[in-house]
Amino acid sequence: MVRKKGSLILCGGLLFVLWNALLLLYLWGRSPLGRPGDGVGAEPGGKEEWGVVGGKGNGANLAGEVIRLAEEVEIQLETQKKLLKQIGSHRALWARQRDIGKRETAHTKQVKEEVIHNQQQQQQPPKPPQLTVKDGEDPGDQPGAKQSHSPVHTVASDSKLEQLVFVQTTDIKEESEKEKSVTSAASQEAVIPILVIACDRVTVKRSLDRLIQYRPSPELFPIIVSQDCGHAETARVIGSYGGQVTHIRQPDLSNVRVRPEHRKFQGYYKIARHYRWALNQVFHTFSQSTVVIVEDDLEVAPDFFEYFRALYPILRADPSLWCVSAWNDNGREALVDPSKAQLLYRTDFFPGLGWMLLKDMWEELEPKWPSAFWDDWMRQPEQRKERSCIRPEISRTITFGRKGVSLGQFFDQYLRYIKLNVESVPFAKLDLSYLLKEKYDDEFIKEVYSAPLVKIEELQQGGGSLKGPGPYRVQYSSRDTFRVFARNLGVMDDFKSGVPRTGYRGVVSFLYRGRRVFLAPAQGWTQYDISWS
Repeated sequence: MVRKKGSLILCGGLLFVLWNALLLLYLWGRSPLGRPGDGVGAEPGGKEEWGVVGGKGNGANLAGEVIRLAEEVEIQLETQKKLLKQIGSHRALWARQRDIGKRETAHTKQVKEEVIHNQQQQQQPPKPPQLTVKDGEDPGDQPGAKQSHSPVHTVASDSKLEQLVFVQTTDIKEESEKEKSVTSAASQEAVIPILVIACDRVTVKRSLDRLIQYRPSPELFPIIVSQDCGHAETARVIGSYGGQVTHIRQPDLSNVRVRPEHRKFQGYYKIARHYRWALNQVFHTFSQSTVVIVEDDLEVAPDFFEYFRALYPILRADPSLWCVSAWNDNGREALVDPSKAQLLYRTDFFPGLGWMLLKDMWEELEPKWPSAFWDDWMRQPEQRKERSCIRPEISRTITFGRKGVSLGQFFDQYLRYIKLNVESVPFAKLDLSYLLKEKYDDEFIKEVYSAPLVKIEELQQGGGSLKGPGPYRVQYSSRDTFRVFARNLGVMDDFKSGVPRTGYRGVVSFLYRGRRVFLAPAQGWTQYDISWS
């Protein structure tokens, strides 16, 4: 046994000596680091450290090489330890995410099953999310305001960060039986936010009072008031509505850098900046798919919400439409038919003043949004792209704000006389498919050009040749003849990018002394002439 152990020890010793001899021969034969045959280390000062291969410093070279190799091995070991720790931490994170994904998938499946079940039951709709504001220490806060445990979105204000709280429906497991019951039609009903653009008018109260008075559902029509200017009294008025509105504030109140000759237009630049910021809030922060934009000097009609609710599917269905407006530029009482409150038109002129925009359209417009005069920019051919809007015979908004950056332009002559609709029309129960382009154009052209052609003098004198309420057609052939006829008949005579106000295919429709009149170009009209502006 002793002899066998001695033999094993001897063999082990010989193997150890042989291994070290081979290792020394290998290391002795290696060139120092650097370029092959250089004899210079890779680092600065390498010549002094490493010496020259085959010279007197070979022993030092070997010792230095062994030390360097040991250091490198130690560094690599440390690196590998760190990598192993990172892999371990990521593995735990991936496991948590996988578990969350499984829970979300199960939750989504449960939601879908509940929706399908509820659609089959044909019961009451659940309430969509309501937008409210949690306004911290701002003036006008209401005690006992509605609180929420829902996600918080923070928006910068002039004094602090405001918390915009989405008050959402509670977890499905905690919902009441009433909230669980839905019908197929109502479950698909869109949430249409109303964005109120405000600045320093305390009379925004008049606008908000009417919106809240006529609003059929706070959940389907949440009101978002976006305030620029930092006007404290206006902020207090808005804040007094508490959870009935969501109050957000434009964070940038600085002057816009403009050319010297445009300093007098500073207000227009700030308005364009505010619109861009506010619309981004609605579509991106609040993740809405559409919006109706009003300004703080607009009063709405009783059927304002019904109007937009019914026209939302039309706007989505027809790519030749890009907005729905509540405004008729030629909506003065003498120019509209009070018996046709339900009558709607297509128009090539962008009206504004209470208008609906889809998120897809904003995604197209936002990257090139102008620095000023946004409404006239919208009317340019590059933006309009031959698309139209829908507008009513009788306006669903009126403006009471003479004060503004336009210094009352058109207000005294036209805007103060616009008639506001007072008869509620059940638009949602009407067939509005006639507004789709493929149906509308043929009927419209047929009606206009089958109307008797008359001279303006016949209309003004009410001659015996004019029988009945019309329609009658007055034909213009140039910008100047249009303006002369328009002034004599009492309609607005200006053009924007070649398009007359309320015009469709060049035709302006209105009432004159109780008769329907089409102020129209010659038959065969093809396009607008931008030089007419």
